[in-house]
Amino acid sequence: MASHHADQRGFTLIELLVAIAIMALMAVLSWRGLDSMSRAQTQTQQHTQELLTLQTGLAQWATDLDTVVQGPHINAMDWDGRALRLTRRSSTSQDGGLRVVAWSRRDVNGTPQWLRWQSPEVRSRAALQEAWDKATLWAQNPGDEDKKREVAITPLTQWQIYYYRNNAWSNPLSSAATNVNINNSSGTNPAQDTADVPDGVRLVITLPVGQALSGALTRDWVRPTLGGGKT
Repeated sequence: MASHHADQRGFTLIELLVAIAIMALMAVLSWRGLDSMSRAQTQTQQHTQELLTLQTGLAQWATDLDTVVQGPHINAMDWDGRALRLTRRSSTSQDGGLRVVAWSRRDVNGTPQWLRWQSPEVRSRAALQEAWDKATLWAQNPGDEDKKREVAITPLTQWQIYYYRNNAWSNPLSSAATNVNINNSSGTNPAQDTADVPDGVRLVITLPVGQALSGALTRDWVRPTLGGGKT
């Protein structure tokens, strides 16, 4: 009697190769699906972070403008085509400390960035003037120490500033604004020489392609005393 083992047949070599090829193909397809999901999740997280950073930067921009200090012997606000400088109340001081803040655009590691700089807290006219002058130098050619006091907000293709005066938006460089050096020696009333804070400031920034937001973005600020305390 023939053994029943004689009727049993295993997989041929070709069948094994076909099975291995199918499993390999399924593994590749599964890996590509997981890789696409991982890249999509990473991109979503990156865009979310970019949006949060931009929102924080715009909120800081509004806060800086809301807390501008205007008065005799104080440079309140100035736009020179490269940087917006302003003097504001210090958020960490309860006894009248001031800071000079500057916003500008500069290449950082080959990428144009929107940057914010602020001085240490100052309490004298001489220190305030020194900080004001240093803000200009920072926007033009910052040193290593000045770079430590700057924060990169977002990549920026370009930006523009407009002032709202006399019921119209205009280029600040062509407006009636004047600036006064704190060490005023003109013999005139310093309060009359001090630049007034405009009724409004319009910020127009152009965000590069590839960011969570791209293209032109406009943000208008209204002086709180005119806007009922609202920006």
